Amino acid sequence: MGLTQEVADYVAEVKYKDIPPEVLRLARGFILDGLGVALAGATDECSRIVQAHIKQMGGKEESSVLGTGFSAPAPKAALANGVAGHAMDYDDTQLSTSKEAVYGLLTHPTTPVLAAVLAIGEKQKISGTDFLLAYIAGVEVECRLADAINPHHYQSGFHSTATLGGLGAVMAVGKLLRLNKRLLVHALGIAASMASGLRENFGTMTKPLHAGRAAENGVTAALLAQSGFSAATNILEARRGFYNAMAGGYDDSKIAGRLGRPYFMQEPGISIKPYPSGSLSHPAQDLILDLVQKHDLHDKDIQSIDVGTNSNVPNALIYPMPKNALEAKFSIPFCMAIAVLERKAGIAQFVDRKVRQRRVVEMMQRVTLSVDDELEALGYDRVRSRVRIKLNNGRTIEGRYDIARGHPEKPLSWAELSEKFRDCASLVLPAKNAEKVIELVAHLDQLGNLGMLMRSLASGKNNVQKKNNSAANSRSTKWSRTRKP
Repeated sequence: MGLTQEVADYVAEVKYKDIPPEVLRLARGFILDGLGVALAGATDECSRIVQAHIKQMGGKEESSVLGTGFSAPAPKAALANGVAGHAMDYDDTQLSTSKEAVYGLLTHPTTPVLAAVLAIGEKQKISGTDFLLAYIAGVEVECRLADAINPHHYQSGFHSTATLGGLGAVMAVGKLLRLNKRLLVHALGIAASMASGLRENFGTMTKPLHAGRAAENGVTAALLAQSGFSAATNILEARRGFYNAMAGGYDDSKIAGRLGRPYFMQEPGISIKPYPSGSLSHPAQDLILDLVQKHDLHDKDIQSIDVGTNSNVPNALIYPMPKNALEAKFSIPFCMAIAVLERKAGIAQFVDRKVRQRRVVEMMQRVTLSVDDELEALGYDRVRSRVRIKLNNGRTIEGRYDIARGHPEKPLSWAELSEKFRDCASLVLPAKNAEKVIELVAHLDQLGNLGMLMRSLASGKNNVQKKNNSAANSRSTKWSRTRKP
């Protein structure tokens, strides 16, 4: 049996009763986090442009566009919500099972799958258990396919969230539509030919578009397959198929017989972001915040900051002197500078006006990023980061973190996830709606119709089309408050 058929068989056969309780618990947390970052992202300029474009296109009002109060055809709602979910780079990240893998290769698994499932799920009036099952199946496929791909895929310039996210999304939607094994194979073939997304667009509005298009492609491909549209039946493993054409191959041992054995959410796991920036910056971000607080450091005390990492970090965090908030999300100098100056790194910090402030620019000029040979030799399964702060009084303070908060080995509690959700949701939802969403997600297995959740998510206190960015620029973020080490 070929790999394409194996994936289709898993999706067709998996049942809710097969899902371990721990995976269901983890999934509820990832879903709550994904909903929160999408609500916050709905206020971003890139989301507003996409929302306006979708409204101009018109069409049947099938599925909600989160935080806006309007609906759109299911594929376009998936597009808008996928863009919103990735707009702030605050969505979860997949870990690697191998020290040899390129860390940045792996995906932001929730956003494409969740956006697709919400769009079709609302249209189909699905139950909470169907929602959970489809989401878990889609994320499992996405993560296993990503883990197996040749690292050349990412190294050559493809954005894996865009390419592999669409494959997870189409399988999740196929599960909701109850496609049989034959149709699931065709749906996967259609989605594979839609896969695209280039890393050169990191730091621009097109990066979140990648996640949106992955979700939209997943919905479209599944609906086409349902209608009888055909595709190759061996698209993953074929000589001219997805893996060979887009990556130069794959490691069969990382996926054959491993779907749901164990679930990727359990091992090695998925990391939830504590900061709205590129995940490769997070161990260093955690560390600088702790050092600044522990030693009560201020910008006037600091001569220089050197961040040492493995080579994947400068390969992805490519902006030494960012010009705007989008670039700042991929800038170690900004992440270090804002931590020193504000002792926070939340939504309120990653905004254009902060990036352009003179004091921030001056602080960024004192930060360097270099490859640490010792950390490089340890492999890429963790984002090992060393921060060395040279003070004006001659002292040097340094430390090393290998993981950040939100990593499976340093997980966020439900209370912490709820706090992050409230902070994100406060941009568009009344507090009572936010609390309702938290309660509904906590008991998704008891939800009879997804419409109840969607109504709570769509009831914006301010239509994001009219909302001024100053609200996000000026607000104080409870979630980003540093904790004592």
